[in-house]
Amino acid sequence: MTTIRIATEQDIPACSSLLGELFAQEHEFTPDTTAQKTGLGMIIGNPSLGTMFVCEKKGAIIGMVSLLTTVSTALGRKVALLEDMVVNPGHRNEGIGSMLMEFATDWAKQQGFGRITLLTDADNRQAHRFYTSQGFTVSEMIAFRKML
Repeated sequence: MTTIRIATEQDIPACSSLLGELFAQEHEFTPDTTAQKTGLGMIIGNPSLGTMFVCEKKGAIIGMVSLLTTVSTALGRKVALLEDMVVNPGHRNEGIGSMLMEFATDWAKQQGFGRITLLTDADNRQAHRFYTSQGFTVSEMIAFRKML
């Protein structure tokens, strides 16, 4: 049976491993287990920062998605930044990503969020197709970063 739930501290090692898979394929990031565990703990330990959801199958975490909380002055509402979305490679094309996204989206609606925003690598066509299939549209906004 496959279930989706809010992540707990006990899920941090499994989620850190999933993030290693994700960051190994992204251009701007590299896996760093210590940093990933610290970041996961910050989210799980402080729900005002965000919420992580995990997909569990036969007792193993096989996917995750995290929504970080912020505020849109344009909307005058809470909005979410989808920070991480990853499914274990051995469980891709089973509908796990769609289940995670539907669960997270429904949760965000129930919590009064007005929008979910996310970033992907410009050349990650597979992710673009997935997010489009989930109702996301390409924004005209361009991301800028300043590392501190």
